[in-house]
Amino acid sequence: MNRVNACPVTPTCTIGVGQPLAFIAGPCVLESRALALDTAGALAEVAKEYGIPLIFKSSFDKANRSSLSAFRGPGLETGLAWLSEVKKLTALPVLTDVHEPWQAAQAAEVVDVLQVPAFLCRQTDLILACARTGKPVNVKKGQFMAPDDMKNVVAKVTATGNTAVTLTERGSSFGYHNLVVDLRSLAIMREFAPVIFDVTHSLQLPGGLGHATAGDKKFFLHLARGAVACGVDGLFAEVHPQPEKALSDPTTQLSLSEFRKLVEQTLAVRGAVTPFTEKA
Repeated sequence: MNRVNACPVTPTCTIGVGQPLAFIAGPCVLESRALALDTAGALAEVAKEYGIPLIFKSSFDKANRSSLSAFRGPGLETGLAWLSEVKKLTALPVLTDVHEPWQAAQAAEVVDVLQVPAFLCRQTDLILACARTGKPVNVKKGQFMAPDDMKNVVAKVTATGNTAVTLTERGSSFGYHNLVVDLRSLAIMREFAPVIFDVTHSLQLPGGLGHATAGDKKFFLHLARGAVACGVDGLFAEVHPQPEKALSDPTTQLSLSEFRKLVEQTLAVRGAVTPFTEKA
């Protein structure tokens, strides 16, 4: 298959070879309209200050929670309405994930990027439904997938005529309740598509709390710097004004100040390694 070198998101934001380091950031789940707008506004200010392409991310439904009682979000209609407001008030492009094929067309009317969750990255009908909208598709590599097998996922997207596709690394299962990040996977997947590194989900200890997902946030800068040194095209990070009070993934979401630190340090790494990584 031919390599996909770039994924245009908007006329001013393209993810891929030769492009600025892109950032995808926002709360794990849409908790409220106010939280979405406030967080997006703060992220837009960071994007302007550092001159970075930034895509706002949040989910209208968390359909793969560990517990039946876990907070899932406002649902498709309300969630898309809030994301539409985010776009209008901040001018940021917006990404959300979809879990079922029928959701893709409706979500595509609002958002700029459709995301296929890691657990669903082999669901052909879902991938094709997202790709057929014509919108860029970000597919998260399943924790159970080898990086070279993700070329088949890219092939499913491009078979529709849609070549706007990115792949996101979020760690691989390592025994029970643990993930590891194999930096080789970043280089392998970048042979056939732009690659984004998911900083915060890679910190998770899945199911480690019994009823929810635990995590160890102290390593977020270590992993992010390593991924950027390997030449990734973008970083994904869930960001919340008060992570400890978040209704989803409170142990791994970054605060706004932590996100600012992430941006500063990874841009410095990117500047140092670009002459080498762009040859890869």
